[in-house]
Amino acid sequence: MQKILIVDDNRSVLNLLRTILTAQGWGVETAMTPERVSELTAEEKFDLIICDINLEAEQTGLDLLRQLRDLCPIILITGAGTLETAVEAEREGAWDIIAKPFDVDGIVATVRRVLAEKHEKGELVADENFINISEADLLGRSPQMVSLYKKIARVAPTNSTVLVTGESGTGKELVARAVHKYSLRTGAAFIPINCGALTETLLESELFGHKRGAFTGAINDRRGLWEEAGGGTLFLDEIGETSQAMQVKLLRALQEKEIRRVGDSRPTRVDTRIIAATNRDLEDEVKAGRFREDLFYRLNVVTLQIPPLRERRSDIPLLAERFIRRAAVNSGRQLKFSEDALKLIISYDWFGNVRELESAIEHAALNTLSVTINPEDLPDKMQTATVRARAAAVRSPLADLYADFPSLDELERRYLVYLLEALGGSRTRAAEILRINRRTLYRMAERFGINLEGE
Repeated sequence: MQKILIVDDNRSVLNLLRTILTAQGWGVETAMTPERVSELTAEEKFDLIICDINLEAEQTGLDLLRQLRDLCPIILITGAGTLETAVEAEREGAWDIIAKPFDVDGIVATVRRVLAEKHEKGELVADENFINISEADLLGRSPQMVSLYKKIARVAPTNSTVLVTGESGTGKELVARAVHKYSLRTGAAFIPINCGALTETLLESELFGHKRGAFTGAINDRRGLWEEAGGGTLFLDEIGETSQAMQVKLLRALQEKEIRRVGDSRPTRVDTRIIAATNRDLEDEVKAGRFREDLFYRLNVVTLQIPPLRERRSDIPLLAERFIRRAAVNSGRQLKFSEDALKLIISYDWFGNVRELESAIEHAALNTLSVTINPEDLPDKMQTATVRARAAAVRSPLADLYADFPSLDELERRYLVYLLEALGGSRTRAAEILRINRRTLYRMAERFGINLEGE
Protein backbone atom coordinates (compact mmCIF):
# COMPACT_ATOMS: atom_id res chain seq x y z
CA MET A 1 0.00 0.00 0.00
CA GLN A 2 1.30 3.46 -0.93
CA LYS A 3 1.65 5.77 2.07
CA ILE A 4 1.04 9.49 2.23
CA LEU A 5 2.04 11.94 4.98
CA ILE A 6 -0.19 15.02 5.42
CA VAL A 7 1.25 18.02 7.28
CA ASP A 8 -0.99 20.88 8.42
CA ASP A 9 -1.50 22.78 11.68
CA ASN A 10 -5.27 22.80 11.13
CA ARG A 11 -6.89 19.63 12.43
CA SER A 12 -9.99 20.10 10.25
CA VAL A 13 -7.83 20.18 7.12
CA LEU A 14 -5.96 17.07 8.26
CA ASN A 15 -9.21 15.19 8.84
CA LEU A 16 -10.63 16.28 5.49
CA LEU A 17 -7.56 15.19 3.53
CA ARG A 18 -7.30 11.94 5.50
CA THR A 19 -10.93 11.13 4.64
CA ILE A 20 -10.45 11.97 0.96
CA LEU A 21 -7.25 9.96 0.52
CA THR A 22 -8.05 6.90 2.66
CA ALA A 23 -11.26 6.51 0.65
CA GLN A 24 -9.01 5.90 -2.38
CA GLY A 25 -7.23 3.03 -0.64
CA TRP A 26 -4.01 4.86 0.29
CA GLY A 27 -2.39 4.68 3.71
CA VAL A 28 -2.35 8.06 5.45
CA GLU A 29 -0.39 9.51 8.39
CA THR A 30 -0.83 13.06 9.67
CA ALA A 31 1.37 15.57 11.48
CA MET A 32 0.64 19.02 12.88
CA THR A 33 4.22 20.11 13.68
CA PRO A 34 7.63 19.92 11.97
CA GLU A 35 8.90 17.93 14.97
CA ARG A 36 6.27 15.24 14.40
CA VAL A 37 7.20 15.20 10.70
CA SER A 38 10.80 14.48 11.63
CA GLU A 39 9.73 11.61 13.88
CA LEU A 40 7.49 10.01 11.26
CA THR A 41 9.94 10.33 8.36
CA ALA A 42 12.66 8.79 10.53
CA GLU A 43 10.44 5.80 11.35
CA GLU A 44 8.98 4.94 7.95
CA LYS A 45 9.17 5.65 4.25
CA PHE A 46 6.47 7.69 2.51
CA ASP A 47 5.55 7.74 -1.16
CA LEU A 48 4.24 11.29 -1.00
CA ILE A 49 4.12 14.22 1.43
CA ILE A 50 1.35 16.84 1.25
CA CYS A 51 2.36 19.87 3.31
CA ASP A 52 0.81 23.25 4.09
CA ILE A 53 3.15 26.14 3.25
CA ASN A 54 2.11 28.43 6.10
CA LEU A 55 2.65 26.41 9.26
CA GLU A 56 2.44 28.23 12.58
CA ALA A 57 5.94 27.14 13.52
CA GLU A 58 9.54 28.23 13.07
CA GLN A 59 9.74 26.06 9.97
CA THR A 60 7.48 26.69 7.00
CA GLY A 61 6.31 24.24 4.39
CA LEU A 62 9.08 25.52 2.12
CA ASP A 63 11.66 24.71 4.84
CA LEU A 64 10.29 21.17 5.09
CA LEU A 65 10.36 20.93 1.30
CA ARG A 66 14.09 21.70 1.29
CA GLN A 67 14.73 19.11 4.00
CA LEU A 68 12.56 16.29 2.67
CA ARG A 69 12.57 16.66 -1.11
CA ASP A 70 15.13 13.87 -1.52
CA LEU A 71 12.90 11.40 0.37
CA CYS A 72 9.81 11.52 -1.83
CA PRO A 73 7.67 13.86 -3.98
CA ILE A 74 6.12 16.78 -2.08
CA ILE A 75 2.91 18.66 -2.85
CA LEU A 76 2.44 22.02 -1.12
CA ILE A 77 -0.97 23.40 -0.19
CA THR A 78 -1.67 27.09 0.32
CA GLY A 79 -4.49 29.41 1.21
CA ALA A 80 -2.45 32.52 0.37
CA GLY A 81 -0.71 31.74 -2.89
CA THR A 82 1.58 34.27 -4.56
CA LEU A 83 3.70 34.22 -7.67
CA GLU A 84 6.84 34.31 -5.50
CA THR A 85 5.69 31.25 -3.58
CA ALA A 86 4.97 29.37 -6.80
CA VAL A 87 8.37 30.22 -8.26
CA GLU A 88 10.25 29.23 -5.11
CA ALA A 89 8.25 26.03 -4.73
CA GLU A 90 9.09 25.09 -8.33
CA ARG A 91 12.72 26.07 -7.84
CA GLU A 92 12.99 23.99 -4.68
CA GLY A 93 11.48 20.94 -6.34
CA ALA A 94 7.82 20.81 -5.25
CA TRP A 95 5.81 18.47 -7.44
CA ASP A 96 2.79 20.77 -7.41
CA ILE A 97 0.95 23.47 -5.44
CA ILE A 98 -2.71 23.03 -4.49
CA ALA A 99 -4.80 26.05 -3.54
CA LYS A 100 -7.41 26.13 -0.80
CA PRO A 101 -10.37 25.65 -0.81
CA PHE A 102 -9.83 22.11 -2.05
CA ASP A 103 -11.41 20.54 -5.07
CA VAL A 104 -11.79 16.87 -4.07
CA ASP A 105 -11.60 15.46 -7.59
CA GLY A 106 -8.60 17.68 -8.32
CA ILE A 107 -6.69 16.50 -5.24
CA VAL A 108 -7.33 12.84 -6.01
CA ALA A 109 -6.28 13.29 -9.65
CA THR A 110 -3.08 15.11 -8.63
CA VAL A 111 -2.13 12.47 -6.06
CA ARG A 112 -2.78 9.70 -8.59
CA ARG A 113 -0.51 11.38 -11.13
CA VAL A 114 2.39 11.88 -8.74
CA LEU A 115 2.20 8.34 -7.36
CA ALA A 116 1.95 6.88 -10.86
CA GLU A 117 4.92 8.94 -12.05
CA LYS A 118 6.97 8.01 -9.02
CA HIS A 119 6.18 4.36 -9.62
CA GLU A 120 7.20 4.57 -13.30
CA LYS A 121 10.32 6.72 -12.93
CA GLY A 122 11.46 5.75 -9.49
CA GLU A 123 12.04 9.36 -8.47
CA LEU A 124 11.34 12.92 -9.52
CA VAL A 125 14.06 15.42 -10.38
CA ALA A 126 13.78 18.96 -9.07
CA ASP A 127 13.90 21.77 -11.59
CA GLU A 128 17.02 23.86 -10.90
CA ASN A 129 16.50 26.52 -13.54
CA PHE A 130 14.58 28.99 -11.40
CA ILE A 131 16.18 32.20 -10.17
CA ASN A 132 15.78 33.74 -6.72
CA ILE A 133 12.42 35.27 -5.96
CA SER A 134 11.52 38.90 -5.32
CA GLU A 135 8.34 40.94 -5.07
CA ALA A 136 5.94 40.93 -8.03
CA ASP A 137 3.05 43.19 -9.00
CA LEU A 138 0.60 40.35 -9.64
CA LEU A 139 -1.83 39.89 -6.78
CA GLY A 140 -4.35 37.15 -6.07
CA ARG A 141 -4.76 34.02 -3.98
CA SER A 142 -7.65 32.39 -5.79
CA PRO A 143 -7.15 28.90 -7.27
CA GLN A 144 -7.22 30.46 -10.75
CA MET A 145 -4.34 32.78 -9.90
CA VAL A 146 -2.32 30.07 -8.15
CA SER A 147 -2.66 27.99 -11.32
CA LEU A 148 -1.44 30.97 -13.36
CA TYR A 149 1.53 31.46 -11.02
CA LYS A 150 2.54 27.83 -11.50
CA LYS A 151 2.45 28.19 -15.28
CA ILE A 152 4.53 31.38 -15.12
CA ALA A 153 7.06 29.67 -12.88
CA ARG A 154 7.41 26.78 -15.32
CA VAL A 155 7.64 28.74 -18.55
CA ALA A 156 9.79 31.64 -17.31
CA PRO A 157 13.21 29.89 -17.39
CA THR A 158 12.69 28.68 -20.96
CA ASN A 159 13.14 30.64 -24.19
CA SER A 160 9.71 29.66 -25.50
CA THR A 161 7.47 32.25 -27.12
CA VAL A 162 4.51 33.03 -24.87
CA LEU A 163 1.00 34.21 -25.76
CA VAL A 164 -0.82 36.02 -22.95
CA THR A 165 -4.59 36.18 -23.37
CA GLY A 166 -7.35 37.80 -21.35
CA GLU A 167 -9.93 40.54 -21.34
CA SER A 168 -8.95 44.18 -21.38
CA GLY A 169 -7.65 45.34 -18.01
CA THR A 170 -6.74 41.91 -16.61
CA GLY A 171 -3.01 42.70 -16.40
CA LYS A 172 -1.46 41.07 -19.47
CA GLU A 173 1.63 43.28 -19.33
CA LEU A 174 2.12 42.43 -15.65
CA VAL A 175 2.12 38.73 -16.55
CA ALA A 176 4.61 39.37 -19.36
CA ARG A 177 6.87 41.30 -16.98
CA ALA A 178 6.65 38.46 -14.45
CA VAL A 179 7.74 35.92 -17.10
CA HIS A 180 10.71 38.16 -17.93
CA LYS A 181 11.50 38.79 -14.27
CA TYR A 182 11.81 35.10 -13.46
CA SER A 183 13.57 34.20 -16.70
CA LEU A 184 17.30 33.83 -17.30
CA ARG A 185 17.05 37.12 -19.22
CA THR A 186 16.04 39.14 -16.18
CA GLY A 187 19.19 41.28 -16.29
CA ALA A 188 18.47 42.42 -19.85
CA ALA A 189 15.81 44.77 -21.20
CA PHE A 190 12.06 44.26 -21.15
CA ILE A 191 10.56 46.46 -23.88
CA PRO A 192 6.78 46.73 -24.43
CA ILE A 193 5.09 48.07 -27.57
CA ASN A 194 1.38 48.41 -28.29
CA CYS A 195 0.91 47.11 -31.83
CA GLY A 196 -2.58 48.60 -32.10
CA ALA A 197 -1.45 52.14 -31.30
CA LEU A 198 0.74 52.64 -34.41
CA THR A 199 0.16 52.67 -38.14
CA GLU A 200 1.65 49.77 -40.10
CA THR A 201 4.52 51.87 -41.50
CA LEU A 202 5.41 53.37 -38.14
CA LEU A 203 5.12 50.01 -36.37
CA GLU A 204 7.55 48.42 -38.84
CA SER A 205 10.08 51.20 -38.29
CA GLU A 206 9.65 51.03 -34.49
CA LEU A 207 10.09 47.26 -34.39
CA PHE A 208 12.81 46.71 -36.97
CA GLY A 209 14.54 50.10 -37.22
CA HIS A 210 15.60 51.82 -40.45
CA LYS A 211 18.58 52.86 -42.53
CA ARG A 212 19.45 56.43 -43.23
CA GLY A 213 17.50 57.69 -46.24
CA ALA A 214 14.95 54.85 -46.12
CA PHE A 215 12.15 57.45 -46.10
CA THR A 216 11.64 61.16 -45.65
CA GLY A 217 12.93 62.14 -42.22
CA ALA A 218 15.24 59.11 -41.81
CA ILE A 219 18.39 61.17 -41.37
CA ASN A 220 20.30 58.52 -39.37
CA ASP A 221 20.50 54.76 -39.01
CA ARG A 222 18.23 53.64 -36.18
CA ARG A 223 17.93 50.36 -34.31
CA GLY A 224 14.43 49.04 -33.77
CA LEU A 225 12.95 47.75 -30.54
CA TRP A 226 13.53 44.13 -31.61
CA GLU A 227 17.28 44.84 -31.56
CA GLU A 228 17.07 47.04 -28.46
CA ALA A 229 15.57 44.08 -26.61
CA GLY A 230 18.42 41.80 -27.69
CA GLY A 231 19.23 39.34 -24.93
CA GLY A 232 16.00 40.31 -23.21
CA THR A 233 12.28 40.31 -23.91
CA LEU A 234 10.09 42.17 -26.40
CA PHE A 235 6.41 42.38 -25.42
CA LEU A 236 4.06 42.74 -28.40
CA ASP A 237 0.81 43.95 -26.85
CA GLU A 238 -2.44 43.77 -28.87
CA ILE A 239 -0.84 41.52 -31.50
CA GLY A 240 -4.32 40.84 -32.89
CA GLU A 241 -4.51 44.43 -34.18
CA THR A 242 -1.68 43.99 -36.72
CA SER A 243 -2.28 43.87 -40.48
CA GLN A 244 -1.76 40.78 -42.61
CA ALA A 245 1.34 42.38 -44.18
CA MET A 246 2.87 43.06 -40.77
CA GLN A 247 2.03 39.53 -39.64
CA VAL A 248 4.17 38.15 -42.48
CA LYS A 249 7.14 40.22 -41.28
CA LEU A 250 6.61 39.18 -37.66
CA LEU A 251 6.44 35.52 -38.69
CA ARG A 252 9.73 35.75 -40.58
CA ALA A 253 11.48 37.46 -37.66
CA LEU A 254 10.24 34.75 -35.27
CA GLN A 255 11.15 31.85 -37.55
CA GLU A 256 14.54 33.08 -38.75
CA LYS A 257 15.51 34.93 -35.55
CA GLU A 258 16.62 37.83 -37.70
CA ILE A 259 15.15 41.18 -38.69
CA ARG A 260 15.66 43.52 -41.63
CA ARG A 261 15.73 47.26 -41.01
CA VAL A 262 13.56 49.37 -43.30
CA GLY A 263 15.71 50.27 -46.30
CA ASP A 264 18.40 47.69 -45.50
CA SER A 265 19.26 44.82 -47.85
CA ARG A 266 21.02 42.76 -45.18
CA PRO A 267 19.34 40.94 -42.28
CA THR A 268 20.48 41.32 -38.68
CA ARG A 269 20.58 38.35 -36.29
CA VAL A 270 18.80 38.95 -32.99
CA ASP A 271 18.42 36.98 -29.75
CA THR A 272 15.14 38.32 -28.37
CA ARG A 273 12.42 36.45 -26.54
CA ILE A 274 8.93 37.36 -27.74
CA ILE A 275 5.88 37.57 -25.50
CA ALA A 276 2.67 38.59 -27.27
CA ALA A 277 -0.71 39.51 -25.83
CA THR A 278 -4.24 39.98 -27.08
CA ASN A 279 -7.78 40.40 -25.78
CA ARG A 280 -9.13 38.80 -28.97
CA ASP A 281 -9.76 35.12 -29.59
CA LEU A 282 -7.01 34.51 -32.14
CA GLU A 283 -8.44 31.14 -33.13
CA ASP A 284 -11.64 32.92 -34.17
CA GLU A 285 -9.53 35.56 -35.93
CA VAL A 286 -7.73 32.81 -37.87
CA LYS A 287 -11.05 31.24 -38.92
CA ALA A 288 -12.28 34.67 -40.04
CA GLY A 289 -9.13 35.16 -42.12
CA ARG A 290 -7.96 38.20 -40.14
CA PHE A 291 -4.96 36.53 -38.53
CA ARG A 292 -2.40 34.23 -40.11
CA GLU A 293 -2.63 30.65 -38.93
CA ASP A 294 1.15 30.07 -39.19
CA LEU A 295 1.87 33.12 -37.02
CA PHE A 296 -0.75 32.02 -34.50
CA TYR A 297 0.95 28.65 -34.02
CA ARG A 298 4.37 30.31 -33.85
CA LEU A 299 3.14 32.59 -31.06
CA ASN A 300 1.01 30.01 -29.28
CA VAL A 301 3.86 27.81 -28.02
CA VAL A 302 2.73 28.48 -24.44
CA THR A 303 -0.52 30.26 -23.58
CA LEU A 304 -1.10 32.05 -20.29
CA GLN A 305 -4.82 32.78 -19.87
CA ILE A 306 -5.64 35.44 -17.27
CA PRO A 307 -9.06 34.96 -15.65
CA PRO A 308 -11.40 37.97 -15.55
CA LEU A 309 -11.92 39.56 -12.17
CA ARG A 310 -15.57 38.50 -11.91
CA GLU A 311 -14.40 34.85 -12.01
CA ARG A 312 -12.07 35.31 -9.03
CA ARG A 313 -14.07 37.51 -6.68
CA SER A 314 -12.09 36.30 -3.66
CA ASP A 315 -9.16 38.37 -4.99
CA ILE A 316 -11.15 41.60 -5.21
CA PRO A 317 -10.69 42.63 -1.51
CA LEU A 318 -6.91 42.13 -1.85
CA LEU A 319 -6.74 44.30 -4.95
CA ALA A 320 -9.10 46.89 -3.49
CA GLU A 321 -6.92 47.15 -0.39
CA ARG A 322 -3.83 47.69 -2.54
CA PHE A 323 -5.52 50.44 -4.53
CA ILE A 324 -6.97 52.21 -1.50
CA ARG A 325 -3.48 52.32 0.05
CA ARG A 326 -2.17 53.97 -3.11
CA ALA A 327 -5.08 56.41 -3.08
CA ALA A 328 -4.40 57.21 0.57
CA VAL A 329 -0.79 58.08 -0.23
CA ASN A 330 -1.88 60.31 -3.13
CA SER A 331 -4.50 62.10 -1.04
CA GLY A 332 -2.35 62.40 2.06
CA ARG A 333 -4.92 60.84 4.41
CA GLN A 334 -5.92 57.46 5.75
CA LEU A 335 -8.76 55.82 3.86
CA LYS A 336 -10.91 52.75 4.42
CA PHE A 337 -13.99 51.09 2.95
CA SER A 338 -17.33 50.91 4.67
CA GLU A 339 -18.82 47.44 4.84
CA ASP A 340 -21.49 48.32 2.27
CA ALA A 341 -18.94 49.81 -0.13
CA LEU A 342 -16.79 46.70 0.02
CA LYS A 343 -19.84 44.50 -0.59
CA LEU A 344 -20.70 46.58 -3.65
CA ILE A 345 -17.12 46.35 -4.94
CA ILE A 346 -17.08 42.56 -4.55
CA SER A 347 -20.50 42.05 -6.18
CA TYR A 348 -19.85 44.29 -9.20
CA ASP A 349 -18.93 42.43 -12.41
CA TRP A 350 -15.90 44.56 -13.44
CA PHE A 351 -15.96 44.10 -17.20
CA GLY A 352 -12.95 46.45 -17.27
CA ASN A 353 -11.29 44.14 -14.76
CA VAL A 354 -8.40 45.27 -12.54
CA ARG A 355 -7.90 48.51 -14.47
CA GLU A 356 -11.55 49.46 -13.94
CA LEU A 357 -11.35 48.53 -10.25
CA GLU A 358 -8.32 50.77 -9.73
CA SER A 359 -10.03 53.64 -11.55
CA ALA A 360 -13.22 53.25 -9.48
CA ILE A 361 -11.34 53.34 -6.18
CA GLU A 362 -9.32 56.37 -7.26
CA HIS A 363 -12.62 58.06 -8.19
CA ALA A 364 -14.08 57.20 -4.78
CA ALA A 365 -11.00 58.49 -2.95
CA LEU A 366 -11.36 61.85 -4.68
CA ASN A 367 -15.11 61.91 -4.10
CA THR A 368 -15.35 61.08 -0.42
CA LEU A 369 -15.52 63.91 2.11
CA SER A 370 -14.41 61.66 4.97
CA VAL A 371 -11.85 58.92 5.55
CA THR A 372 -14.46 56.25 4.83
CA ILE A 373 -15.42 55.32 1.29
CA ASN A 374 -19.18 54.66 1.10
CA PRO A 375 -21.24 53.25 -1.79
CA GLU A 376 -22.31 56.72 -2.89
CA ASP A 377 -18.63 57.68 -3.37
CA LEU A 378 -18.16 54.98 -6.01
CA PRO A 379 -18.97 55.63 -9.71
CA ASP A 380 -22.67 56.03 -10.48
CA LYS A 381 -22.69 53.13 -12.93
CA MET A 382 -21.78 50.72 -10.12
CA GLN A 383 -24.76 51.79 -8.08
CA THR A 384 -27.05 51.64 -11.13
CA ALA A 385 -25.80 48.14 -11.93
CA THR A 386 -26.56 47.08 -8.37
CA VAL A 387 -30.10 48.46 -8.57
CA ARG A 388 -30.62 46.62 -11.87
CA ALA A 389 -29.35 43.38 -10.35
CA ARG A 390 -31.70 43.72 -7.39
CA ALA A 391 -34.59 44.51 -9.72
CA ALA A 392 -33.83 41.42 -11.80
CA ALA A 393 -33.77 39.29 -8.65
CA VAL A 394 -37.30 40.37 -7.74
CA ARG A 395 -38.58 40.51 -11.31
CA SER A 396 -42.37 40.74 -11.62
CA PRO A 397 -44.60 40.02 -14.62
CA LEU A 398 -44.60 43.76 -15.39
CA ALA A 399 -40.81 44.14 -15.09
CA ASP A 400 -40.36 44.98 -18.78
CA LEU A 401 -42.30 48.17 -18.17
CA TYR A 402 -39.58 49.60 -15.98
CA ALA A 403 -36.46 47.48 -16.64
CA ASP A 404 -34.65 50.40 -18.34
CA PHE A 405 -35.60 52.91 -15.63
CA PRO A 406 -37.96 55.14 -17.66
CA SER A 407 -39.24 58.57 -16.58
CA LEU A 408 -42.61 58.78 -14.83
CA ASP A 409 -44.29 60.07 -18.00
CA GLU A 410 -42.85 57.20 -20.04
CA LEU A 411 -43.82 54.70 -17.37
CA GLU A 412 -47.39 56.06 -17.40
CA ARG A 413 -47.55 55.76 -21.20
CA ARG A 414 -46.27 52.17 -21.16
CA TYR A 415 -48.74 51.15 -18.47
CA LEU A 416 -51.64 52.64 -20.42
CA VAL A 417 -50.59 50.75 -23.56
CA TYR A 418 -50.21 47.55 -21.54
CA LEU A 419 -53.58 48.00 -19.89
CA LEU A 420 -55.45 48.67 -23.14
CA GLU A 421 -53.86 45.66 -24.81
CA ALA A 422 -54.72 43.44 -21.84
CA LEU A 423 -58.35 44.66 -21.91
CA GLY A 424 -58.76 44.28 -25.67
CA GLY A 425 -59.00 48.05 -26.11
CA SER A 426 -61.89 48.56 -23.68
CA ARG A 427 -61.86 52.25 -22.76
CA THR A 428 -64.56 51.89 -20.15
CA ARG A 429 -62.79 49.11 -18.28
CA ALA A 430 -59.44 50.91 -18.54
CA ALA A 431 -60.92 54.06 -17.02
CA GLU A 432 -62.45 52.02 -14.18
CA ILE A 433 -59.11 50.35 -13.34
CA LEU A 434 -57.27 53.69 -13.49
CA ARG A 435 -60.07 55.27 -11.40
CA ILE A 436 -60.51 58.14 -13.83
CA ASN A 437 -63.38 59.13 -16.14
CA ARG A 438 -63.38 58.47 -19.89
CA ARG A 439 -62.69 62.13 -20.71
CA THR A 440 -59.50 62.05 -18.63
CA LEU A 441 -58.57 58.77 -20.31
CA TYR A 442 -58.90 60.36 -23.74
CA ARG A 443 -56.75 63.32 -22.67
CA MET A 444 -54.07 60.89 -21.44
CA ALA A 445 -54.17 58.96 -24.71
CA GLU A 446 -53.93 62.17 -26.73
CA ARG A 447 -50.95 63.36 -24.65
CA PHE A 448 -49.12 60.13 -25.33
CA GLY A 449 -50.13 59.89 -29.00
CA ILE A 450 -52.23 56.75 -28.45
CA ASN A 451 -55.16 56.14 -30.81
CA LEU A 452 -58.03 54.75 -28.73
CA GLU A 453 -60.07 52.07 -30.42
CA GLY A 454 -62.66 49.73 -28.93
CA GLU A 455 -66.15 49.90 -27.54
